[in-house]
Amino acid sequence: MSQSSSNALETRLEAPVLNRMEKAPAFKILQVVTRLGVGGAEHGMLNIMAGLQNDGIEQQICTMRGVEPGLMWTDRVKAEVLVAAESASRLRLDVARLVRIFREVRPAIVHSRNWGCLEAVVAARIAGVPVAIHSEHGYELDMLEGMPMRRRLFRAAAFRMAQAVFAVTKDLRDFHAKQAFCPAKRIGVIYNGVNVDKFKPMPDARRDARQELGISSTTCVFGTIGRLVPIKDQQTLLISVANLAGQGMDVAAMIVGDGPLQQELRAIAERHPALQGRAHFTGARTDTPRLLNAMDAFVLPSISEGMSNTLLEALATGLPLVATKVGGNPEVLGNDKCGSVFAPRDIGALSQILAELAGNAERRGVMGGNSRRRAVSTFSLEKMVSSYRDLYWGLAKKHNVLRHSEVSRVRN
Repeated sequence: MSQSSSNALETRLEAPVLNRMEKAPAFKILQVVTRLGVGGAEHGMLNIMAGLQNDGIEQQICTMRGVEPGLMWTDRVKAEVLVAAESASRLRLDVARLVRIFREVRPAIVHSRNWGCLEAVVAARIAGVPVAIHSEHGYELDMLEGMPMRRRLFRAAAFRMAQAVFAVTKDLRDFHAKQAFCPAKRIGVIYNGVNVDKFKPMPDARRDARQELGISSTTCVFGTIGRLVPIKDQQTLLISVANLAGQGMDVAAMIVGDGPLQQELRAIAERHPALQGRAHFTGARTDTPRLLNAMDAFVLPSISEGMSNTLLEALATGLPLVATKVGGNPEVLGNDKCGSVFAPRDIGALSQILAELAGNAERRGVMGGNSRRRAVSTFSLEKMVSSYRDLYWGLAKKHNVLRHSEVSRVRN
Protein backbone atom coordinates (compact mmCIF):
# COMPACT_ATOMS: atom_id res chain seq x y z
CA MET A 1 0.00 0.00 0.00
CA SER A 2 1.33 3.43 -0.87
CA GLN A 3 1.25 6.28 1.57
CA SER A 4 0.20 9.78 0.57
CA SER A 5 2.38 12.57 1.90
CA SER A 6 -0.39 15.14 2.17
CA ASN A 7 -3.74 13.47 2.76
CA ALA A 8 -4.61 12.17 6.21
CA LEU A 9 -6.57 9.36 4.58
CA GLU A 10 -3.41 7.68 3.38
CA THR A 11 -5.09 4.60 1.95
CA ARG A 12 -8.67 3.65 1.17
CA LEU A 13 -9.65 0.04 0.65
CA GLU A 14 -13.07 -0.12 -0.93
CA ALA A 15 -15.57 -2.94 -1.25
CA PRO A 16 -19.00 -2.74 -2.88
CA VAL A 17 -21.82 -2.08 -0.43
CA LEU A 18 -24.57 -4.69 -0.62
CA ASN A 19 -28.23 -3.90 -0.04
CA ARG A 20 -27.61 -0.18 -0.44
CA MET A 21 -30.51 1.78 0.99
CA GLU A 22 -32.68 3.91 -1.30
CA LYS A 23 -32.84 6.59 1.39
CA ALA A 24 -29.89 8.22 3.08
CA PRO A 25 -28.58 6.19 6.03
CA ALA A 26 -29.82 7.21 9.45
CA PHE A 27 -26.27 7.86 10.69
CA LYS A 28 -22.66 6.82 10.14
CA ILE A 29 -20.45 4.74 12.45
CA LEU A 30 -16.67 4.70 12.08
CA GLN A 31 -15.13 1.66 13.76
CA VAL A 32 -11.50 2.27 14.81
CA VAL A 33 -9.06 -0.60 15.39
CA THR A 34 -5.32 -0.74 15.83
CA ARG A 35 -4.85 -3.16 12.94
CA LEU A 36 -7.38 -5.06 10.86
CA GLY A 37 -6.31 -8.64 11.42
CA VAL A 38 -7.52 -11.98 12.73
CA GLY A 39 -7.67 -11.11 16.42
CA GLY A 40 -10.71 -11.61 18.60
CA ALA A 41 -11.66 -7.92 18.80
CA GLU A 42 -11.50 -7.53 15.02
CA HIS A 43 -13.40 -10.78 14.49
CA GLY A 44 -16.13 -9.58 16.82
CA MET A 45 -16.26 -6.16 15.17
CA LEU A 46 -16.79 -7.70 11.73
CA ASN A 47 -19.55 -9.94 13.08
CA ILE A 48 -21.30 -6.91 14.56
CA MET A 49 -20.97 -4.92 11.34
CA ALA A 50 -22.34 -7.83 9.35
CA GLY A 51 -25.31 -8.07 11.70
CA LEU A 52 -26.08 -4.36 11.27
CA GLN A 53 -25.72 -4.14 7.49
CA ASN A 54 -29.46 -3.85 6.88
CA ASP A 55 -30.17 -1.55 9.80
CA GLY A 56 -30.06 1.79 8.02
CA ILE A 57 -26.55 2.59 9.25
CA GLU A 58 -23.54 3.54 7.12
CA GLN A 59 -20.46 1.73 8.42
CA GLN A 60 -16.75 2.33 7.84
CA ILE A 61 -13.53 1.06 9.39
CA CYS A 62 -10.43 3.07 10.28
CA THR A 63 -7.31 1.06 11.06
CA MET A 64 -4.38 2.75 12.75
CA ARG A 65 -1.68 0.35 11.57
CA GLY A 66 -2.90 -1.14 8.30
CA VAL A 67 -4.45 -4.43 7.25
CA GLU A 68 -2.92 -7.86 7.75
CA PRO A 69 -1.63 -9.16 4.38
CA GLY A 70 -4.05 -11.54 2.72
CA LEU A 71 -6.87 -10.81 5.15
CA MET A 72 -10.31 -11.10 3.56
CA TRP A 73 -13.10 -9.25 5.33
CA THR A 74 -15.47 -8.63 2.41
CA ASP A 75 -17.03 -12.09 2.69
CA ARG A 76 -18.85 -10.81 5.77
CA VAL A 77 -18.75 -7.02 5.61
CA LYS A 78 -19.04 -4.63 2.70
CA ALA A 79 -17.51 -1.41 3.96
CA GLU A 80 -14.82 1.10 3.11
CA VAL A 81 -11.63 0.71 5.13
CA LEU A 82 -9.47 3.76 5.85
CA VAL A 83 -5.83 3.15 6.71
CA ALA A 84 -4.42 5.97 8.79
CA ALA A 85 -0.80 4.74 8.67
CA GLU A 86 0.98 1.72 7.30
CA SER A 87 3.27 1.25 10.29
CA ALA A 88 3.77 2.59 13.77
CA SER A 89 4.59 6.27 13.69
CA ARG A 90 7.49 7.71 15.66
CA LEU A 91 5.05 9.50 17.93
CA ARG A 92 2.77 7.05 19.70
CA LEU A 93 -0.26 9.32 19.69
CA ASP A 94 -1.95 9.94 16.34
CA VAL A 95 -4.54 12.47 17.46
CA ALA A 96 -3.86 15.06 14.75
CA ARG A 97 -4.07 12.48 11.98
CA LEU A 98 -7.32 11.08 13.35
CA VAL A 99 -8.83 14.55 13.74
CA ARG A 100 -8.28 15.16 10.02
CA ILE A 101 -9.82 11.80 9.16
CA PHE A 102 -12.86 12.34 11.37
CA ARG A 103 -13.47 15.81 9.95
CA GLU A 104 -13.38 14.48 6.41
CA VAL A 105 -15.51 11.38 7.06
CA ARG A 106 -17.93 13.15 9.47
CA PRO A 107 -19.20 10.12 11.39
CA ALA A 108 -21.97 10.44 13.94
CA ILE A 109 -20.35 7.77 16.12
CA VAL A 110 -16.70 6.77 16.53
CA HIS A 111 -16.13 3.43 18.25
CA SER A 112 -12.53 2.63 19.25
CA ARG A 113 -11.28 -0.65 20.67
CA ASN A 114 -8.43 -1.31 23.12
CA TRP A 115 -5.38 0.71 24.10
CA GLY A 116 -3.91 0.79 20.59
CA CYS A 117 -6.42 3.37 19.40
CA LEU A 118 -7.68 5.00 22.59
CA GLU A 119 -6.54 8.37 21.23
CA ALA A 120 -9.50 8.15 18.84
CA VAL A 121 -11.71 9.29 21.74
CA VAL A 122 -9.64 12.46 22.14
CA ALA A 123 -9.61 13.04 18.39
CA ALA A 124 -13.38 12.57 18.20
CA ARG A 125 -13.93 15.26 20.82
CA ILE A 126 -11.60 17.70 19.02
CA ALA A 127 -13.18 16.94 15.64
CA GLY A 128 -16.69 17.52 16.95
CA VAL A 129 -17.91 13.94 16.51
CA PRO A 130 -21.23 13.75 18.42
CA VAL A 131 -20.62 10.34 20.02
CA ALA A 132 -17.40 8.60 21.06
CA ILE A 133 -17.49 5.02 22.33
CA HIS A 134 -14.54 3.02 23.63
CA SER A 135 -14.44 -0.68 24.49
CA GLU A 136 -11.87 -3.01 26.03
CA HIS A 137 -11.64 -6.58 24.71
CA GLY A 138 -8.74 -8.31 26.41
CA TYR A 139 -5.50 -8.27 28.29
CA GLU A 140 -1.87 -7.94 27.29
CA LEU A 141 0.82 -9.58 29.39
CA ASP A 142 2.28 -6.22 30.43
CA MET A 143 -1.10 -5.25 31.92
CA LEU A 144 -1.18 -8.00 34.50
CA GLU A 145 1.02 -6.24 37.06
CA GLY A 146 -0.72 -2.92 36.53
CA MET A 147 -0.08 -0.06 34.13
CA PRO A 148 2.36 2.86 34.19
CA MET A 149 0.83 5.96 35.75
CA ARG A 150 0.94 7.92 32.48
CA ARG A 151 -1.13 5.22 30.79
CA ARG A 152 -3.60 5.12 33.67
CA LEU A 153 -4.03 8.89 33.57
CA PHE A 154 -4.56 8.91 29.81
CA ARG A 155 -7.16 6.16 30.13
CA ALA A 156 -8.90 8.07 32.89
CA ALA A 157 -9.09 11.20 30.74
CA ALA A 158 -10.27 9.35 27.63
CA PHE A 159 -12.90 7.37 29.53
CA ARG A 160 -14.34 10.62 30.86
CA MET A 161 -14.46 12.13 27.37
CA ALA A 162 -16.37 9.18 25.90
CA GLN A 163 -20.15 9.01 25.88
CA ALA A 164 -19.95 5.28 26.54
CA VAL A 165 -17.23 2.90 27.77
CA PHE A 166 -17.71 -0.83 28.07
CA ALA A 167 -15.81 -4.11 28.33
CA VAL A 168 -16.58 -7.62 27.11
CA THR A 169 -16.46 -9.18 30.60
CA LYS A 170 -17.15 -8.07 34.15
CA ASP A 171 -13.57 -8.98 35.01
CA LEU A 172 -12.23 -6.57 32.37
CA ARG A 173 -14.67 -3.90 33.52
CA ASP A 174 -13.46 -4.12 37.11
CA PHE A 175 -9.81 -4.15 36.06
CA HIS A 176 -10.06 -1.07 33.84
CA ALA A 177 -12.25 0.80 36.29
CA LYS A 178 -9.53 0.40 38.90
CA GLN A 179 -6.72 1.29 36.52
CA ALA A 180 -8.52 4.39 35.23
CA PHE A 181 -9.66 5.61 38.67
CA CYS A 182 -13.20 5.18 37.42
CA PRO A 183 -16.34 3.83 39.16
CA ALA A 184 -17.16 0.36 37.84
CA LYS A 185 -20.74 1.45 37.16
CA ARG A 186 -19.38 3.93 34.59
CA ILE A 187 -18.24 1.00 32.42
CA GLY A 188 -20.82 -1.28 30.83
CA VAL A 189 -20.49 -4.93 29.82
CA ILE A 190 -21.45 -6.46 26.47
CA TYR A 191 -20.51 -10.11 26.09
CA ASN A 192 -19.14 -11.48 22.85
CA GLY A 193 -21.40 -13.78 20.87
CA VAL A 194 -20.96 -16.95 18.82
CA ASN A 195 -22.77 -18.21 15.74
CA VAL A 196 -24.68 -21.11 17.27
CA ASP A 197 -25.80 -22.31 13.83
CA LYS A 198 -22.22 -22.62 12.59
CA PHE A 199 -20.78 -24.02 15.82
CA LYS A 200 -22.92 -26.94 16.94
CA PRO A 201 -22.69 -30.70 17.53
CA MET A 202 -22.08 -32.53 14.23
CA PRO A 203 -21.55 -36.31 14.57
CA ASP A 204 -20.52 -36.73 10.93
CA ALA A 205 -17.85 -34.03 11.27
CA ARG A 206 -16.52 -35.77 14.37
CA ARG A 207 -16.10 -39.07 12.52
CA ASP A 208 -14.52 -37.52 9.43
CA ALA A 209 -12.07 -35.30 11.32
CA ARG A 210 -10.89 -38.18 13.49
CA GLN A 211 -10.34 -40.35 10.45
CA GLU A 212 -8.28 -37.58 8.85
CA LEU A 213 -6.09 -37.22 11.94
CA GLY A 214 -5.80 -40.95 12.61
CA ILE A 215 -7.57 -40.80 15.97
CA SER A 216 -9.56 -43.79 17.21
CA SER A 217 -13.27 -43.30 17.90
CA THR A 218 -12.69 -44.48 21.48
CA THR A 219 -9.81 -42.13 22.34
CA CYS A 220 -10.70 -39.22 24.63
CA VAL A 221 -9.37 -36.11 22.89
CA PHE A 222 -8.58 -32.95 24.82
CA GLY A 223 -8.16 -30.09 22.37
CA THR A 224 -7.44 -26.40 22.24
CA ILE A 225 -7.42 -23.71 19.57
CA GLY A 226 -5.31 -20.56 19.53
CA ARG A 227 -2.10 -18.87 18.58
CA LEU A 228 0.98 -20.81 19.69
CA VAL A 229 2.35 -18.06 21.90
CA PRO A 230 3.47 -17.98 25.57
CA ILE A 231 0.28 -16.43 26.96
CA LYS A 232 -1.80 -19.37 25.62
CA ASP A 233 0.41 -21.92 27.47
CA GLN A 234 -0.42 -25.02 25.40
CA GLN A 235 2.55 -26.66 27.11
CA THR A 236 0.47 -27.23 30.25
CA LEU A 237 -2.12 -29.16 28.23
CA LEU A 238 0.53 -31.33 26.57
CA ILE A 239 2.21 -32.29 29.82
CA SER A 240 -1.14 -33.01 31.51
CA VAL A 241 -2.18 -35.32 28.68
CA ALA A 242 1.25 -36.98 28.87
CA ASN A 243 0.63 -37.66 32.57
CA LEU A 244 -2.65 -39.41 31.79
CA ALA A 245 -1.25 -41.37 28.86
CA GLY A 246 1.62 -42.46 31.07
CA GLN A 247 -0.94 -43.98 33.43
CA GLY A 248 -2.35 -46.07 30.58
CA MET A 249 -5.36 -43.90 29.74
CA ASP A 250 -6.50 -43.78 26.10
CA VAL A 251 -6.21 -40.00 25.66
CA ALA A 252 -4.78 -37.57 23.11
CA ALA A 253 -4.10 -33.86 22.74
CA MET A 254 -5.17 -31.83 19.72
CA ILE A 255 -3.57 -28.41 19.25
CA VAL A 256 -5.07 -26.24 16.52
CA GLY A 257 -3.22 -23.09 15.51
CA ASP A 258 0.10 -21.69 14.41
CA GLY A 259 2.66 -19.40 15.94
CA PRO A 260 6.24 -18.90 17.09
CA LEU A 261 6.14 -21.71 19.67
CA GLN A 262 5.16 -24.44 17.21
CA GLN A 263 8.57 -26.11 17.10
CA GLU A 264 9.03 -25.85 20.85
CA LEU A 265 5.66 -27.49 21.52
CA ARG A 266 6.38 -30.25 19.02
CA ALA A 267 9.71 -30.86 20.75
CA ILE A 268 7.92 -31.21 24.11
CA ALA A 269 5.62 -33.84 22.60
CA GLU A 270 8.57 -35.72 21.13
CA ARG A 271 10.38 -35.77 24.49
CA HIS A 272 7.48 -37.53 26.22
CA PRO A 273 7.31 -41.20 25.19
CA ALA A 274 3.70 -41.41 26.39
CA LEU A 275 2.71 -38.78 23.81
CA GLN A 276 3.96 -40.69 20.79
CA GLY A 277 1.03 -40.76 18.38
CA ARG A 278 -1.11 -38.90 20.91
CA ALA A 279 -0.21 -35.27 20.18
CA HIS A 280 -1.87 -33.92 17.06
CA PHE A 281 -0.77 -30.53 15.70
CA THR A 282 -3.08 -29.36 12.90
CA GLY A 283 -1.59 -25.92 12.22
CA ALA A 284 -3.85 -23.00 11.41
CA ARG A 285 -7.17 -24.22 10.02
CA THR A 286 -10.35 -22.72 8.65
CA ASP A 287 -12.54 -25.73 9.52
CA THR A 288 -12.64 -25.15 13.27
CA PRO A 289 -16.30 -26.28 13.67
CA ARG A 290 -15.27 -29.66 12.27
CA LEU A 291 -12.18 -29.94 14.48
CA LEU A 292 -14.07 -28.92 17.60
CA ASN A 293 -16.46 -31.78 16.95
CA ALA A 294 -13.51 -34.19 16.94
CA MET A 295 -12.75 -33.25 20.56
CA ASP A 296 -14.26 -34.73 23.72
CA ALA A 297 -13.48 -31.68 25.85
CA PHE A 298 -12.03 -28.25 25.17
CA VAL A 299 -9.12 -26.97 27.26
CA LEU A 300 -8.07 -23.32 27.49
CA PRO A 301 -4.84 -23.17 29.55
CA SER A 302 -4.16 -19.45 28.96
CA ILE A 303 -2.24 -17.44 31.51
CA SER A 304 -4.51 -14.48 30.77
CA GLU A 305 -7.72 -13.96 28.79
CA GLY A 306 -10.27 -11.30 28.10
CA MET A 307 -13.27 -12.98 26.50
CA SER A 308 -12.14 -16.02 24.50
CA ASN A 309 -14.02 -16.50 21.24
CA THR A 310 -12.71 -20.05 20.93
CA LEU A 311 -14.11 -20.86 24.37
CA LEU A 312 -17.51 -19.62 23.18
CA GLU A 313 -17.22 -21.70 20.02
CA ALA A 314 -16.47 -24.80 22.09
CA LEU A 315 -19.42 -23.96 24.34
CA ALA A 316 -21.74 -23.78 21.31
CA THR A 317 -20.31 -27.04 19.94
CA GLY A 318 -21.54 -28.75 23.09
CA LEU A 319 -18.19 -29.59 24.68
CA PRO A 320 -17.25 -29.77 28.35
CA LEU A 321 -14.94 -26.83 29.09
CA VAL A 322 -11.76 -26.82 31.15
CA ALA A 323 -10.26 -23.34 31.48
CA THR A 324 -7.94 -21.33 33.65
CA LYS A 325 -9.59 -19.19 36.28
CA VAL A 326 -8.62 -15.92 34.63
CA GLY A 327 -10.36 -13.08 32.83
CA GLY A 328 -13.78 -13.88 31.45
CA ASN A 329 -13.34 -17.67 31.49
CA PRO A 330 -15.39 -18.24 34.69
CA GLU A 331 -18.11 -15.97 33.27
CA VAL A 332 -18.38 -18.17 30.18
CA LEU A 333 -18.67 -21.35 32.23
CA GLY A 334 -21.08 -19.72 34.68
CA ASN A 335 -20.85 -22.65 37.10
CA ASP A 336 -19.52 -26.20 37.21
CA LYS A 337 -22.36 -27.54 35.05
CA CYS A 338 -20.40 -26.77 31.86
CA GLY A 339 -16.92 -27.71 33.06
CA SER A 340 -14.15 -26.79 35.48
CA VAL A 341 -11.60 -24.06 36.09
CA PHE A 342 -8.04 -24.34 37.38
CA ALA A 343 -5.16 -22.03 38.23
CA PRO A 344 -2.79 -21.07 35.38
CA ARG A 345 0.18 -23.43 34.94
CA ASP A 346 -1.21 -25.86 37.54
CA ILE A 347 -0.39 -29.12 35.75
CA GLY A 348 -1.46 -31.25 38.72
CA ALA A 349 -4.93 -29.71 38.92
CA LEU A 350 -5.44 -29.92 35.15
CA SER A 351 -4.27 -33.55 35.08
CA GLN A 352 -6.79 -34.46 37.78
CA ILE A 353 -9.68 -32.72 35.97
CA LEU A 354 -8.82 -34.38 32.67
CA ALA A 355 -8.50 -37.80 34.32
CA GLU A 356 -12.01 -37.46 35.76
CA LEU A 357 -13.43 -36.48 32.38
CA ALA A 358 -11.55 -39.19 30.49
CA GLY A 359 -13.03 -41.86 32.74
CA ASN A 360 -16.64 -40.68 32.60
CA ALA A 361 -18.25 -40.38 29.15
CA GLU A 362 -21.70 -39.89 30.69
CA ARG A 363 -20.50 -36.86 32.64
CA ARG A 364 -18.94 -35.41 29.50
CA GLY A 365 -22.26 -35.80 27.72
CA VAL A 366 -24.21 -34.02 30.46
CA MET A 367 -21.70 -31.17 30.59
CA GLY A 368 -21.72 -30.87 26.81
CA GLY A 369 -25.49 -30.52 26.77
CA ASN A 370 -25.30 -27.82 29.43
CA SER A 371 -22.66 -26.00 27.37
CA ARG A 372 -24.82 -25.97 24.27
CA ARG A 373 -27.85 -24.63 26.13
CA ARG A 374 -25.76 -21.89 27.78
CA ALA A 375 -24.33 -20.78 24.45
CA VAL A 376 -27.78 -20.47 22.89
CA SER A 377 -29.33 -18.67 25.86
CA THR A 378 -26.53 -16.29 26.85
CA PHE A 379 -23.81 -16.01 24.19
CA SER A 380 -25.54 -16.18 20.81
CA LEU A 381 -24.38 -13.92 18.00
CA GLU A 382 -27.92 -12.56 17.68
CA LYS A 383 -27.92 -11.49 21.33
CA MET A 384 -24.58 -9.72 20.93
CA VAL A 385 -25.66 -7.88 17.76
CA SER A 386 -28.91 -6.85 19.47
CA SER A 387 -26.93 -5.35 22.37
CA TYR A 388 -24.76 -3.30 20.01
CA ARG A 389 -27.82 -2.25 18.00
CA ASP A 390 -29.45 -0.93 21.17
CA LEU A 391 -26.23 0.86 22.15
CA TYR A 392 -25.71 2.60 18.80
CA TRP A 393 -29.34 3.56 18.18
CA GLY A 394 -29.82 4.67 21.78
CA LEU A 395 -26.83 7.02 21.64
CA ALA A 396 -27.79 8.26 18.16
CA LYS A 397 -31.22 9.25 19.45
CA LYS A 398 -29.89 10.73 22.68
CA HIS A 399 -27.43 12.96 20.83
CA ASN A 400 -29.83 13.81 18.00
CA VAL A 401 -27.75 12.51 15.09
CA LEU A 402 -30.46 10.64 13.16
CA ARG A 403 -30.62 11.91 9.60
CA HIS A 404 -34.24 11.25 8.70
CA SER A 405 -37.41 10.91 10.72
CA GLU A 406 -38.65 7.75 8.99
CA VAL A 407 -35.90 5.65 10.55
CA SER A 408 -36.34 7.42 13.86
CA ARG A 409 -39.99 6.46 13.98
CA VAL A 410 -39.16 2.81 13.16
CA ARG A 411 -36.67 2.64 16.03
CA ASN A 412 -38.87 4.36 18.63
